[in-house]
Amino acid sequence: MNREEIIDGLVQLGEIMRSAAKEEGLQNHWKIDLLQYERLQSVIDRQFHLNGWFTKESVQQSLESHGNMLEGYVLEQFVADYEFASEPKNVAVIMAGNLPLVGFHDFICVLLSGHRLMVKLSSDDQTLLPELKAILESIDARFSERITISKDILKGMDAVIATGSDNTLKYFEEYFGKYPHIFRRNRTSVAVLDGTETKEDIHELGKDIFQYFGLGCRNVSHILLPEGFDLARFFEGIFAYGEIIHHHKYANNYDYNRAVHLLNQIPVLENGFLLLKESKELHSALAMLHYHLYTSPLEVEQYLIEHRENIQVIIGKDFVPFGKAQTPEITDFADNVDTMLFLNEI
Repeated sequence: MNREEIIDGLVQLGEIMRSAAKEEGLQNHWKIDLLQYERLQSVIDRQFHLNGWFTKESVQQSLESHGNMLEGYVLEQFVADYEFASEPKNVAVIMAGNLPLVGFHDFICVLLSGHRLMVKLSSDDQTLLPELKAILESIDARFSERITISKDILKGMDAVIATGSDNTLKYFEEYFGKYPHIFRRNRTSVAVLDGTETKEDIHELGKDIFQYFGLGCRNVSHILLPEGFDLARFFEGIFAYGEIIHHHKYANNYDYNRAVHLLNQIPVLENGFLLLKESKELHSALAMLHYHLYTSPLEVEQYLIEHRENIQVIIGKDFVPFGKAQTPEITDFADNVDTMLFLNEI
């Protein structure tokens, strides 16, 4: 397959993903039949029973967000500065499972670079990507030669892209360090407020905090507030997200962390669905948000520099807009490492 043929297949996959996310129904010009489209919808509906964090809403959000990357003009602009491999290599992609389809960007990068893809799925997300692979193969059977999905130990790779935690980084280094690689570990995101934010801005910030229940590296776990900021404004702005507490896994984390802090007499603020703790620590527990107060822009700059290796996204008026943390562009490479450039150089 050449790059144009791969883009054509991905564009139609993107249409199907967006349609499935909105439950719009089968379109006549697609190269899949009603049975296959209904099977995709069934897979979406089943996710919550396989992984309690993968609600139908979160799966649909992921499908739409990733599907938006697969517009024809977006893909053509994206690959314009990168070569297409004349001699395809085997690239292993070891995926995380904290969010639905969290490794999909690596998936499309390997295909667009012209290499062959060897996917090792997370045990927490084992059915969505295989269904999308089957759809790609229905669109063009030659995708079967480009994509392998394995549940066993990966063998025969020429390069590795692996995403995991700080603990799994040691495993990655031990087993895959001899190959050209990108290894990713724990990161999180922060928001910087200057005090002029409207209620609508803070409401949008709530998306960055609560989408996917706060499980992603692009979710905000720490906010920087100007000294004297009225925290009642923050709680008022995020009030609409209170339904999240009815999700049992999230509620269990909220109750546990609340109890731990109360028992240890550690002060926290709470509103029934979020714990707010004053701390300069970057990472916060699930259902909790850290914040600290600053007195000058220089303090903000110093904090961001100090933690830059552990920050994925910065949200704020001078950074990524409020509400956009979980809707990255195709050019937003994880950890600011250009995956396409890496694939060109292996």
